[in-house]
Amino acid sequence: MNLFQDFEQRIRKTVQTLAAQENWSIPDVLLARVIAEPPRDAAHGDVATNAALALSKALGVKPRDLATRIAARLTADPDVSTVEVAGPGFINLRLADAYWSNALRAILLSGAAYGRIAPGAAAAVNVEYVSANPTGPMHVGHCRGAVVGDVIANMIEATGQRVVREYYINDAGAQVDTLARSAFLRYREALGEEIGDIPRGLYPGDYLKPAGEALAAEFGSSLLSRPESEWLPLVRERAIAAMMAMIRDDLAVAGVSHDVFFSERSLTEGGVDKVAQAIEALREKGLIYQGTLPPPKGQLPDDWEDREQTLFRATEFGDDVDRPLMKSDGSYTYFASDIAYHYDKIRRGFTDMIDVWGADHGGYVKRMRAAVTAISGGHAALEVQLCQLVKLFRGGEPVRMSKRSGDLVTLREVVDEVGRSAVRFMMLFRKADAPLDFDFQVVTEKSKDNPVFYVQYAHARTASVRRQAGEEIPAVDLSPAALAGADLGLLSDEGERAIIRQMADWPRLLDAAARAREPHRVAYYLHDLASTFHAHWNRGKELPQLRFIKPEDLEVSRARLALVTAIGAVLRAGLEILGVEAPDEMH
Repeated sequence: MNLFQDFEQRIRKTVQTLAAQENWSIPDVLLARVIAEPPRDAAHGDVATNAALALSKALGVKPRDLATRIAARLTADPDVSTVEVAGPGFINLRLADAYWSNALRAILLSGAAYGRIAPGAAAAVNVEYVSANPTGPMHVGHCRGAVVGDVIANMIEATGQRVVREYYINDAGAQVDTLARSAFLRYREALGEEIGDIPRGLYPGDYLKPAGEALAAEFGSSLLSRPESEWLPLVRERAIAAMMAMIRDDLAVAGVSHDVFFSERSLTEGGVDKVAQAIEALREKGLIYQGTLPPPKGQLPDDWEDREQTLFRATEFGDDVDRPLMKSDGSYTYFASDIAYHYDKIRRGFTDMIDVWGADHGGYVKRMRAAVTAISGGHAALEVQLCQLVKLFRGGEPVRMSKRSGDLVTLREVVDEVGRSAVRFMMLFRKADAPLDFDFQVVTEKSKDNPVFYVQYAHARTASVRRQAGEEIPAVDLSPAALAGADLGLLSDEGERAIIRQMADWPRLLDAAARAREPHRVAYYLHDLASTFHAHWNRGKELPQLRFIKPEDLEVSRARLALVTAIGAVLRAGLEILGVEAPDEMH
């Protein structure tokens, strides 16, 4: 049950009833502007609505006068305790005690599924994330985008849409040829040759040694006598396969998976040139022309040429300049291949696409959105979520190097040291487009300064209370269904009510986070809920009458155990969205 959607519908129905009595005409598009949301100040009530402000101009009624008339009708709702008109025409509602009891009961009966919506019939959303070059292991920079993309997909699924998770393999271009040459060097090493220092320009990490050993096992020394033109494609194919197997394993360590791995090379192999098809589709729309571009601002690059090129009219769709699709040697630009890739997504039936990129690709967003709009005729939309850099620290000191990768700390090394849950939660405990400092020491501390510990400890505390109740009052049935039948009206303390209100906001929060593609909102919510619960726990230490288990009063105990069980369910629901463990005990 989404409390605010519930009251949004009630308020709109009240407005429609009033409109019918006054012979007002309110179009659906105008009625849709009426919303219900939490008041900015919790002291003002439980639900606030802009109904009068949204409708007054169209109806020719002063906002405050309209608010007063709407408020008078809302007082008849049995779930509304008080209604107040504030400021220029806001309406604040305070809900009846019975409504909060029913909200808590709904949480108990839903369990960890609370806040989730069953999948509908709408087309699936394509979420592409990670898509790192297959030239080495996942490093910590890839980790943030991987977790952000994975949780965006989780949130979208939880709010009723189907999702296809996709990885774009950049297996074309110079970098995979460099990979092949690097693997060939390790192949020579596996055959017993002393290779010395890795030459500049090749990949130096030890992770390529197994690829070299596999080549030696398959081909023996036969590749040594062949020219590069013969061994390069053989080595490249096997090196890419080896790197992708390693990448899949690295991602699995972080709890990240994909449904589709799409090869860039497939765009131009197999007898079908999908890049040419995409360019032709744009040409048929009159969006391709031969022309020249103005020189870039500032100092000219040494290789800049004032020459005629095949250009896409990107400026017609909001880009700063038109963009080249073919190089002077007749090969395609990266942009052309990216257009073809997204065109392929469109032809696979995706009209809603989300790409998660590193912040260094920020300048590429506008042109890619322009291309998707153009080639789909406006029927498809591309959203891009940018992830800023992650800086690693250990006790405040920077951590930079890794023996395995040769230059950067790998995702696997980080997960092995601090655990999957800590990595995932901390990668989400900042807005994705803000830089993130990750301190190994902080994320392994067992203190309130460690956010993931703080939240997991809250869940473990709920389990601890339930275990204690099983020992002290074994006659009480602790199943959620049984606890839903408790007298929840006995939860009259303001601290208890505050927790119920906070939990009732979870469906709205999840929906808003999914729509905004902002997983950090879920992490923040869980941290706030954990904080509220820990604070109430501490009050119980000082005020024995607030303790969760009162053997002398089983009805109060049942009500409070219902509250604790619901807290555990909501924490677990949120942690599941984040892909983080919800432990029953902390070790």
